[in-house]
Amino acid sequence: MRHARALHLSLLSLSFFASAAFAADTVLYNNDFPDGKVATASGSPKGAESADDFILNTGSTITSGSFTGLIPKTADIVSVGVEIYGACTPGNPFGAFGCTNLGKAVTRLNSPTSEALPGTERTTGDGTLTYFSSLLNNGIGVVGSVVDGINAQTPNVPATLTGGDGPASGKEVRINFDLSQGITLAAGHYFFVPSVELSDGSFLQLSAYRTVGGEFGSTLITPDLQAWVRNDDIKNDWLRTGTDIIGGPTDPATYNLAFRLVGTVVPEPTGVAMLIAGLVAVGAWSQRKRS
Repeated sequence: MRHARALHLSLLSLSFFASAAFAADTVLYNNDFPDGKVATASGSPKGAESADDFILNTGSTITSGSFTGLIPKTADIVSVGVEIYGACTPGNPFGAFGCTNLGKAVTRLNSPTSEALPGTERTTGDGTLTYFSSLLNNGIGVVGSVVDGINAQTPNVPATLTGGDGPASGKEVRINFDLSQGITLAAGHYFFVPSVELSDGSFLQLSAYRTVGGEFGSTLITPDLQAWVRNDDIKNDWLRTGTDIIGGPTDPATYNLAFRLVGTVVPEPTGVAMLIAGLVAVGAWSQRKRS
């Protein structure tokens, strides 16, 4: 009897620790480290959207996160939203949500899907998202921006570069968000798309370092796709911020965007779970032997 009780307590303890490990929030992706190079619109004008990719190596539920950008010094944040799009990589499973060039993009290879993945939108408007903003710098500038200069392109032809909209400046703010309903995703390659509406002007999400080896504590992903942007003029296509809009003298620059995602890992068979199963089997064998 004493042996059975001890075994039962061991199983309960292991189950508790396994459940706690799965329930604990962990950083799923982090590159919320602005590099001061460019900033791209997310929200007004013309329903602009900026997107950058992340990879989940196992099924996960996003519960919170952050992203960093510029707002005019006199502006207030009115609303915040986030959505998840699939990545149109070779062999991707997201074709139903739009990976076909609709005639206004150079290419859709490695772009976000045309539509957000169903059930992934969270907003302050419907109460599924809450946020608080942190002022990081009362006045900074970037050498390049993309706000209005998002023009339709000809498929499979090198882009007609606009160079973007030039330098931009404002208050640097980090928007930290929490989700009342987590976003559960299978392992895969995705794009994160935030949206911020202001009382005046445009929210410009800041670019982040193109990581090579996990600099600054950032998450290394392979492949690391570049940031994309669009507005109502080219929906439901996307353009590459660096390659199709800003460009460069000889080799178009590519950019990441500053954001971080936190959440929980969806339980899968693990060493702990296998150990518990083994102890259960041992317990059952022990009981049979004693009887």
